[in-house]
Amino acid sequence: MVSRGINLKKLDQLLTIPGSGVFTVNTGKEKKERLLKQYYKTTSPVKANKEWLKRLSNISASTPLLLGIPSDNGGGIHRGANWGPLAIREELLKHNVDFQDLGDVRVIPHLLHDKYLNEKTIQDCRLALYGKKIKLPVSPLSIAEEALTRIYNSQPNIKIFGVGGDHSTSYPLVKTWLASRKSKATAALIHFDAHTDLLDKRMGIDLCFGTWTYHILRHLSSPKHIIQLGIRSSAKTKSHWKKKLGVEQYWAHEINKWGIQKTYNKLKKHLKKLEISELYISFDIDALDEKYASATGTPEPDGLNPADCSALFHLLSKDFKITGSDLMEVAPYVHHPGVNPDVQNSSMMMAGHIAKKLLEALSL
Repeated sequence: MVSRGINLKKLDQLLTIPGSGVFTVNTGKEKKERLLKQYYKTTSPVKANKEWLKRLSNISASTPLLLGIPSDNGGGIHRGANWGPLAIREELLKHNVDFQDLGDVRVIPHLLHDKYLNEKTIQDCRLALYGKKIKLPVSPLSIAEEALTRIYNSQPNIKIFGVGGDHSTSYPLVKTWLASRKSKATAALIHFDAHTDLLDKRMGIDLCFGTWTYHILRHLSSPKHIIQLGIRSSAKTKSHWKKKLGVEQYWAHEINKWGIQKTYNKLKKHLKKLEISELYISFDIDALDEKYASATGTPEPDGLNPADCSALFHLLSKDFKITGSDLMEVAPYVHHPGVNPDVQNSSMMMAGHIAKKLLEALSL
């Protein structure tokens, strides 16, 4: 199946209807039905699937493509980010923002990456996912990488907006984006987060929410091509990460002290010195202060505010090409003790605001 320059072969097997990547039987299905009603004017999965396939066949590279990766099996504090893609879509529907929806990566919630599975498990999962033992991946990170590779191979200039999921789901998004670039030497990752995610392993696992950035390093031309903003919860100091890995960081207390213009001047100078022209923005919702973003697994105090982050997106988009981005760790149904319900609800509005601003930056 070919559509206006994008080869969609096997995407309808690797992906599923928007909001439906979370596996449910009865419990939780009302959440998916609510989104289907908004998207397709029906709660019937059969009718919605037919309309989704129709829209897939007419998809184009003219506007950003949203891809949901509803997996939180790479997390480890409070789970619940698997519902992030569905909830973010509901918030985006309240805004006037232009995007096309590829749907969700299909997720077996007990899996993370195929390299952790034996052959029998892979064969059994293929049968469960695809109805036959077809040679396709079965774990969310592996499926995402396969789907994204197919999309980029068909149309390298496509702009993907990924929605997670815990932050491990950024790994296939950023890895395939980098692989598709004409020149890695001019591409950089802007990473908003309260945490560095720079461990090489966590409890013996090399791909998870606390390690993904470390493993992206080898796909970049230089560790200087990762710039982290909003860091404030780390067992190691800023100087440690700079000395050990060479990663550039602007911690939250520095940004809040400097203000946005001074912060951007420093960031721009760093990027221009490296001759960077193309950017990917990965945004963990906990980069925001916990009073703005409590609906996440690891909310942290003393963070950034949404207006400053939006201003940075805008400034970056004026001077550089933003050709990929994602929003991660939104956990809409996680409630932390002592958090006012109004703050919980407002954090979803903030997630929608950040998603809108990232899509606008991609569209420029």
